[in-house]
Amino acid sequence: MLRDFSGYIAADELYDGPYGILSIVDNHQFRRILYEVLDHKPMGADIERFFRRFKKALDDRGLRLRGITTDGSVLYPAPLAVVFGGVKHQICQFHIIADLTKAVLHALSVARKQLLAQVPKRGRGRPSASQQLAVRHAKRIQEKAAELFEHRYLFVQHGLTPAEKRTLQQITRGLPHLRALREIMDEVYRLFDRRCRSDTALAKLAKLRYRVRRFPAIGQTLRSLFSPNVEKALTFLDDSLLPSTSNAVERANRRHRKMQKTAYRVRAEHNIRRRIALDLLREAGLVWKHQTTNLLHTVRRGAGNVL
Repeated sequence: MLRDFSGYIAADELYDGPYGILSIVDNHQFRRILYEVLDHKPMGADIERFFRRFKKALDDRGLRLRGITTDGSVLYPAPLAVVFGGVKHQICQFHIIADLTKAVLHALSVARKQLLAQVPKRGRGRPSASQQLAVRHAKRIQEKAAELFEHRYLFVQHGLTPAEKRTLQQITRGLPHLRALREIMDEVYRLFDRRCRSDTALAKLAKLRYRVRRFPAIGQTLRSLFSPNVEKALTFLDDSLLPSTSNAVERANRRHRKMQKTAYRVRAEHNIRRRIALDLLREAGLVWKHQTTNLLHTVRRGAGNVL
């Protein structure tokens, strides 16, 4: 499967009950190159041995690895440094943004609970004239909390229309810390702009971290922004061929999960190996399938012109 090797790979592990499946996929060709099924959860020594197998396969064919993309797992940095030395290591951009998105939505949930905790309790029955003001105040708080839940996607969506921006301004009135969360998410998305270089993005990241530290509550919520993985997620900006995500290997893992839904017996180790081997055979035939399909379409178009 090293035919037309691009030099860029994505690596990931998949947990299936007591088994662990290690995979390496060409990050340009979207073809699985190497896999290994373990009878236990992968550890650093397993990852290192797996990468040495891959390096030997490359050395035997005179090929060179130019870049690797993984998720933020702690399993990969040490084995990669031992086996491949100074090869560029990109942390999946999608995983970084997903972690920050989850943190922002959690902060929004906490803010909603704090709002609802301010609703004054009152006794049963019709409120008296002196209680009408408190009832209206409680109703406004409940409506505000409901709006924050209904429009929670506005705090993490990549781009907002003018109408969505007006809605966001309205529902965050009196809640400046939530507006700051939205502004920080905008800055996070700007970090991964392909028009920037890594040095520029790192300078932006330093300013963003300084700004977040000024808000202790937000800083605690967005502590994942201070992870070293964020710097590694910006590696692709200096290499136009290095993919920013590990979608190639994640796609293979999703295909494996989908297959398990229709074939429950694929839980034993020997059946997992057979299924992955069958998947490799399918991927090997995709090239010929595409060529045949294109040839048939060309012939049909030619026949139509003759008629």
